[in-house]
Amino acid sequence: MKDGILAEKGLVLLGCGKMGSAMLEGWLKRGLPASSVWVTDPNPSDWLKGRGVHLNEELPPEPAIVLIAVKPQMMGEALPTLQAMGNGKTLFVSVAAGISIATYEDILGSATPIIRAMPNTPAAISQGITAIIGNPKASDTDLDLAETLLSAVGEVVRLESEVQMDAVTGLSGSGPAYVFHMIECMAAAGEAQGLAPELAMTLAKATVAGAGALAMQADDDPTQLRRNVTSPNGTTQAGLDVLMDEEKGLPPLIKDTVAAAANRSKELANG
Repeated sequence: MKDGILAEKGLVLLGCGKMGSAMLEGWLKRGLPASSVWVTDPNPSDWLKGRGVHLNEELPPEPAIVLIAVKPQMMGEALPTLQAMGNGKTLFVSVAAGISIATYEDILGSATPIIRAMPNTPAAISQGITAIIGNPKASDTDLDLAETLLSAVGEVVRLESEVQMDAVTGLSGSGPAYVFHMIECMAAAGEAQGLAPELAMTLAKATVAGAGALAMQADDDPTQLRRNVTSPNGTTQAGLDVLMDEEKGLPPLIKDTVAAAANRSKELANG
């Protein structure tokens, strides 16, 4: 990042909340000069003020990338200021949920290279996963550049079509909240079996975090990992008989959960 097109032509970050701050921190650690970054944010944090970036200053006329990280409801007032950069060489990358590529094309112009991205909240600790999809004007080089930027906060995957973004929203975008609730439920169940609340929560959090880390690092897939810890007629088997029930267990519940979130994403996208 130190000597590339970003350092030369500049990067504009529109919005610098938790997600924007995590990305900015990652870029600076990777060598992107602070002098090559312009940040527009109405309520900059003390941390942001101390980064040495151009903060709420006039933007360069043709930056390499504009990364849009404002909340969807703030988009209306933020985007028109960037219209002059549309239909040019500047690549626009959006991590704003629920806003389609077509919406950006309407505002910025159909000749604008645009990439839509869906990260999730673990990106705040560089443990996220982000799905990306570009419009026809976004080249392979543009996608590579966006992937380099977004890999600062975790893994990046590429979609085949924008239609898949609703499913991504339902699975990985909203997914951390499902896992947090599972931790809550596990802790409450531990309490019901006689554990102190604090101990039950400590056990639940560490169990979910450890299992997730093992799933990411092990050579075996999750199905085999589950089998590895399930002795026939043992304690884990007794628990899984309840959890894996095809009518009342986790499979139909998670399927309905992800579908509900994906359907809501479709509704929001269609106004």
